[in-house]
Amino acid sequence: SSGINAEWPLRPGEGSLLKPNMVTPGNSCPKLATPEQVAEATVVTLQRTVPVSVVGVTFLSGGQSEQKATANLNAINAYQGTKPWALTFSYGRALQASVLKAWEGKNENVKAAQDTLLFRSRANSLAALGKYTGEENASSASESLFVANHVY
Repeated sequence: SSGINAEWPLRPGEGSLLKPNMVTPGNSCPKLATPEQVAEATVVTLQRTVPVSVVGVTFLSGGQSEQKATANLNAINAYQGTKPWALTFSYGRALQASVLKAWEGKNENVKAAQDTLLFRSRANSLAALGKYTGEENASSASESLFVANHVY
């Protein structure tokens, strides 16, 4: 026996996760999009291009502020269209920027940084369920994380 399952090959995308950006206007675009507009553009694009056999879409923040990335993720999950995939986050900068700012590399700031990480994680967990209601007094979370000519 070759050890290969008789069901192989699987359908395209079977069991895979995608890690794209949300559909947003370019950073230099003068017209801003609402979270609802981002949600519609993103979900419609996914509906037209992503097989239902893909199990999930884990969005990158793509230089959005922490708050904007969270609000957009929430709107995507609240959008009423067909979404056969789990739609969640795989943020780097939009999960840790305010955490690093709170920490500043100082031992005495570790608790504040941990609290900030817990807050951001809870906000994004709620957004992945379409239950995020926004936040107040989170000035560093509203700062743009866009870096021109960023290279990964």
